[in-house]
Amino acid sequence: MAAADLSQLVKAYDVRGVVPDQWDEELAELFGAAFVRVTGADAIVVGHDMRPSSPGLSGAFARGAAARGADVTLIGLCSTDQLYFASGHLGLPGAMFTASHNPAQYNGIKMCRAGAAPVGQDTGLTDIRELVETWSVDGAPEPAATRGAITERDTLSEYAAHLLSLVDLADMRPLKVVVDAGNGMGGHTVPTVFESLPITLVPMYFELDGTFPNHEANPLDPANVVDLQERVRAEGADIGLAFDGDADRCFVVDERGEGVSPSAITALVAARELGKHPGGTVIHNLITSWSVPEVVREHGGTPVRTRVGHSFIKQEMASTGAIFGGEHSAHYYFRDFWNADTGMLAALHVLAALGGQPGPLSELVAQYDRYRGSGEINSTVADQTATTEKVRASFESRPDTTIDTLDGLTVTTPTWWFNLRPSNTEPLLRLNVEAKTPEDLARVRDEVLALVRG
Repeated sequence: MAAADLSQLVKAYDVRGVVPDQWDEELAELFGAAFVRVTGADAIVVGHDMRPSSPGLSGAFARGAAARGADVTLIGLCSTDQLYFASGHLGLPGAMFTASHNPAQYNGIKMCRAGAAPVGQDTGLTDIRELVETWSVDGAPEPAATRGAITERDTLSEYAAHLLSLVDLADMRPLKVVVDAGNGMGGHTVPTVFESLPITLVPMYFELDGTFPNHEANPLDPANVVDLQERVRAEGADIGLAFDGDADRCFVVDERGEGVSPSAITALVAARELGKHPGGTVIHNLITSWSVPEVVREHGGTPVRTRVGHSFIKQEMASTGAIFGGEHSAHYYFRDFWNADTGMLAALHVLAALGGQPGPLSELVAQYDRYRGSGEINSTVADQTATTEKVRASFESRPDTTIDTLDGLTVTTPTWWFNLRPSNTEPLLRLNVEAKTPEDLARVRDEVLALVRG
């Protein structure tokens, strides 16, 4: 691969591209060597998902790391949050081979320092990329005098036990739970985590298959949750859960087959975490619902608003000592899980809350879902900056309107708000609107879209 092409693979906190067109095992071996060089690690942990290319890429990464003198613990098939667990539990930097919810032809690496601390553009990822670029042209340096050892370890039971220790499930009533693993790593982790719970489990697509024969493992797209919704209704289940490909995100469906907003889940889990840690700080990104900071304050906590994105949430978690953080994309972060994101722990909180009271999930979450939201609406534009300025000019002089630019453009009034922010990788503007009434929601949404697309 030419060095100029490599920059296209490296995103905010990981490496991701098409296999083998954009990267292969030779390149993965260089990444393993560079990861050890930049982190200074003498030992690391490596895991992978169920994609056909994952075992080969992760093995090559391990060889590159061992050649630089680092001992490598291979944990094999795992979810991304299981890799974070291993990094935190063992105190080692880690690398997870996955392309998350992306199509089958993709693969990538999510990297972290010891204790699941993120490796981002400013915390090592740029340095890793530059080393790999150099070595891909000039050749890798000579191996270390003493090669590191490569050993295997199964962490699934330890991972499950740790998660279960963080949630009080003692008084949970029996529940019927449908889980759609999307042929991803949820099919590996759910049986072990749920086996001791009073649950009748209805599994969907638990067979590990990185070609995704049933639907994309991306529950953020409503089309990929239709099967789960239909099955919940057909089974008369209490709840449905959908995991993405690497099972670090979890989406929730209620007993009617209706999707539950990740903002409502964020608020519900925040209330429970504040019960354990009174007065704590809770992080939420700026396109979660108004419900989230309201619930946090009602339960005696301090809400902190941040930019959208994994690296920003983790940075705020660390700097504020926050007990919990949530995003609209169904990423949930826990101080008790090394500030890392785990959809499985969020799912256990929802099951505990549902099973700890007699009512259906729809009634339980209603108290956390107070406003009308548009969801994220994408528009292709020729000039992101000019279009955003046009929208700002239209709204900034209106009464009772406040504007901030923490992440894109956010316009807020007493009865509605919207955020318009650019994509970092595509010529898109992403719009999110929330309002107290459906009429205001429709009006503001249509007005902004007319300006953006007009």
